[in-house]
Amino acid sequence: MRVKRGNVLRKRHKKILKLAKGFKGARSRIFKVANTAVMKKLKYQYRDRRHLKRNMRRLWIVRINAAVRQHGLSYSKFMNALKRTNVVVNRKMLADLAVNEPEAFAIVVDAAKSVK
Repeated sequence: MRVKRGNVLRKRHKKILKLAKGFKGARSRIFKVANTAVMKKLKYQYRDRRHLKRNMRRLWIVRINAAVRQHGLSYSKFMNALKRTNVVVNRKMLADLAVNEPEAFAIVVDAAKSVK
């Protein structure tokens, strides 16, 4: 007796083509091409979830550095001074303060400058 697997195959194809929605040309319509595109997409998604965290941290550091230099300090000296004054504010919050609340950021910088 032969095995008929039409339903299984169709479901598998539909699942992949659904994931390939929005891709250009054959990548969204032809299973074989779409399958490779989807596999690559999933691999990049997994990788970039980790890269996003690194990139955001780099962005925050750049923003803090730019803001701190306006007050006559470098990033590394500022962060070291914060550690010595026991100010526990993460880089995300510091960057947000630097961009949206310059007055509050100036207070934090002054607190860091006071301990030398």
